[in-house]
Amino acid sequence: MSLDIYKMITDKILAQLEAGVIPWKKCWQGSEPINYVTRKPYNGVNLLLLPYGGEWLTFKQTKDKGGHVRKGERGSMIVFYKQLESVDEDTGKVKKYPMLRYSTVFHISQVDGIESKLEAVQDNDIEPIQAAENTFNDYVARSGVKVQFVKGSNSAHYSPTSDQITMPMIEQFTTAEEYYSVLFHESAHSTGHSSRLNRLTESAAFGSNSYSKEELTAEIAACMTLSKIGIEVQEVFENSVAYIKGWSKKLKEDKKFIVQASSQAQKATNLILNIAESAGA
Repeated sequence: MSLDIYKMITDKILAQLEAGVIPWKKCWQGSEPINYVTRKPYNGVNLLLLPYGGEWLTFKQTKDKGGHVRKGERGSMIVFYKQLESVDEDTGKVKKYPMLRYSTVFHISQVDGIESKLEAVQDNDIEPIQAAENTFNDYVARSGVKVQFVKGSNSAHYSPTSDQITMPMIEQFTTAEEYYSVLFHESAHSTGHSSRLNRLTESAAFGSNSYSKEELTAEIAACMTLSKIGIEVQEVFENSVAYIKGWSKKLKEDKKFIVQASSQAQKATNLILNIAESAGA
């Protein structure tokens, strides 16, 4: 049977966009990044610098609390402004000015001897879907992409620099289907690495056309991958379309742009599923 599933998925997405969709909803529980000692949340550029949510400590804070950073762990940089003072030699007045400083922090998962203060995330009893597990594990083995699961984290993302997928645990999701939708979204991003499809060749600013197209590509690829392995849940599909619509708004609802992204998504899906390009859909 030569049914073109890829085209069918793209057409379904376009039809749903025309009909209107409900707002996108995050389908997992987790904490935003906060400082363990001050309990203040990180914000601004620090949300981009810190790879996942949850509690973070400096080396000194860790030591002061009786813990220690495990050997070999690498910290993450944060930036902050510190108010400095100087005295004007002519007037004698004190002037205050901000100075940008940086520090290194470690996630609580990198630390021994310290217990989290966060309210435990209520784990859901979710049974993994074997076909999806096999597909993902096979892709990881073939591609060499690194994977990290962080309990309690609020972040799901792919880092081209470290070539690593970071995910919350499956128990933090509402359903298994939602978990695999996010997992294959991040997997699709990883197909763009220079060692694979070489799609992530430019440093795209958040919200730019290039960034938006990559997000569209990854979400459409997730839909295609789930469909190919037989996982189709209307609620999950609608949430994916809502995500796509959020990015397409930045592009003035350019449907041609979505179709272009779907072409990239097909290549990403083929790589995840180990389907040769010449084999077709």
